[in-house]
Amino acid sequence: MADSKDPMTPDGEVTPYDTDYQVGQDNIVVNVGPFGLDIHNRVFLISGLAVIAFIVLTLVFQSDVAPLFKGMLNWLTTKLDWFFLSAGNIFVVISLALIFTPLGKVRLGGTLARPDYSYITWFSMLFAAGMGIGLMFYGVSEPLSHFSSSFGGVHLENGVRTDWAPLNAAAGSSENAIHLAMAATIFHWALHPWAIYAVLALGLALFSFNKGLPLTIRSVFYPLLGDAVWGWPGHIIDILAVLATLFGLATSLGLGASQTASGLNFLFDVPLGETTQIILVVVITGIATFSVVAGLDAGVRRLSEANMILAGILLLFIIVVGPTLALFTGFFSNLASYIEYLPALSNPINRADSNFAGGWTSFYWAWWISWSPFVGMFIARISRGRTVREFIISVLLVPSLACVLWMTVLGGTAIHQYFVEGFKAIADAALPLQLFTMLDTLPMAKITCVVAIILVVVFFVTSADSGTLVIDIIASGGKVESPTSQRVFWCIFEGLVAITLIMGGGLDALQAMVVSTGLPFAIVLLVASVAVIKGLATEPRPGKHVSVNSK
Repeated sequence: MADSKDPMTPDGEVTPYDTDYQVGQDNIVVNVGPFGLDIHNRVFLISGLAVIAFIVLTLVFQSDVAPLFKGMLNWLTTKLDWFFLSAGNIFVVISLALIFTPLGKVRLGGTLARPDYSYITWFSMLFAAGMGIGLMFYGVSEPLSHFSSSFGGVHLENGVRTDWAPLNAAAGSSENAIHLAMAATIFHWALHPWAIYAVLALGLALFSFNKGLPLTIRSVFYPLLGDAVWGWPGHIIDILAVLATLFGLATSLGLGASQTASGLNFLFDVPLGETTQIILVVVITGIATFSVVAGLDAGVRRLSEANMILAGILLLFIIVVGPTLALFTGFFSNLASYIEYLPALSNPINRADSNFAGGWTSFYWAWWISWSPFVGMFIARISRGRTVREFIISVLLVPSLACVLWMTVLGGTAIHQYFVEGFKAIADAALPLQLFTMLDTLPMAKITCVVAIILVVVFFVTSADSGTLVIDIIASGGKVESPTSQRVFWCIFEGLVAITLIMGGGLDALQAMVVSTGLPFAIVLLVASVAVIKGLATEPRPGKHVSVNSK
């Protein structure tokens, strides 16, 4: 087995591409005292200047950008919802197909490669990076929102909903409303987002560990573009990846700051508003910077494992002191409802619930797509040694089931409090506050609310930390190890973008930018899917022999 410190060295038989490109050959290397830079001279400069221009223009025209962001968000999610839904479906089909085809026997890193991390550590790292803040923010609020709109307070014609609520199901039935709410919620957190991550992560791992190419997004396109990926076509792909990742992370950081501020206000009367959120972004970005300096194993790995333990304890506590029987039975009934409604929820055309498809699903799919360079590369780095089949099953199905459990426990408890116990205040609370409102009705409320705040903060830090590492790899031409100073640069930039979006329009601005950057990168991912299949077809697997040098 190869030294785990050199993951790019394959173990056993692989089929590398024959290219003269050397990692870092287009880089600018500068050393000034203890500070150093090793950056791709086009990707880094264009991405950095674009972000600086965005920050400056947004702050200068702060009073004018808020309606611009809102209008842009509305147009993209209403006019292009069919595209986002179709793209998501394609990624799911490709992922499931790879499980059952002979391509699933290919091993990432070579025929003799073995995993660098245990299953528990692997799941902890990919789950914390891939979903953390979103699960905390939407775990209570999304199921409750769908339930409220399904069961009452909506416009009816002949007993059938005609507004945005999912699938226009008949109101008046509490059981149907619960099933519909949980199916709609799980739809946004199960197969589709993890399929988006899995396709790009698989491509990055394959072309880096097996094909001998740099660990950067452009490498995935080598079967289609050949050596042109080292020119401007590749530069554009990597620049789009940097911008999509940066704004996707900024959206998550903004949501995390909003929820943390709400929790602090709920517990300690800390004032709400922009100022508190900005201070939180600054403080937590500082913590993330220290974690970045510590590196992958010492920083992200330890934080991820600690956070998953803490999240598991909170989840178990809610199961024990909450409506235990309803949660146990709800897990299976919610999973069945998800499967039942999945065809209708994923239908991209002739939707009667256009506001659900646009306002909820389009935003989510764009968000997951914008996260895919960061989460995909992060998953790729920690997945060496897995077979494609093992990789897809683990990345696609295991986290999906974990998300079903999470949404069932948090969302199911909130719906039970609202509908069975008559606790109407939970539905009236602001979205960032609903988690803490739910916990306040359970025993040891002060302690669990503090735990929830800690979880949000640590998810915040792990997302910023791992995202920074990935952006830096892309902006340094695929170098896995680069000067710490430039990783610090990107970490600070993530915080600045989040602050700028908070000041420039709040949640609407955050969502608008993630959809705007997710749109072009969705096209990139669709093309990348073809390249991944072509690359897998040339790899050695049991019962098949291929030539050593494939072009």
